[in-house]
Amino acid sequence: MPRTFEGHLVSPKGRFAITVSRFNGFITEPLLQGAVDALVRHGVSDDAIDVYRCPGTWELVGLTRKVALSGKYAAVVALGCVIRGGTPHFDYVAGECAKGLGALSQSADIPVSFGVLTCDTVEQAVDRAGVKAGNKGAEAAVAAIEMVNLYKAMGAK
Repeated sequence: MPRTFEGHLVSPKGRFAITVSRFNGFITEPLLQGAVDALVRHGVSDDAIDVYRCPGTWELVGLTRKVALSGKYAAVVALGCVIRGGTPHFDYVAGECAKGLGALSQSADIPVSFGVLTCDTVEQAVDRAGVKAGNKGAEAAVAAIEMVNLYKAMGAK
């Protein structure tokens, strides 16, 4: 029978960081609340959670990189929200954020969880921040816990 490695939702030791953009704060604040609540519900102490805020989703990648590479955290949860408008700005910001956080997730020695909403409408963003489609901040935090435990099960740093 093959060996299976899977992370579990057991509170790991260590600190967690949440990076969050202030832009679209009416969405990112509920995402942040959901992420903190999920971490605490799974046994992470409030004192073991640090929140870093940046102006917008464009700045989120640089901030998350510095936090992830600081050596202080078991994982980082990145939260933001980009809503499509009438110009290509959405495509640039959403695309570069996803690429940057994806590359960081591959190169960092800790999990970097993606909780950035890229929505066509305000209604979609509101739904994903806790109204109809769950809270994507909470989901990203739960994924971070699972990945920390998976990395440990694999014997990774």
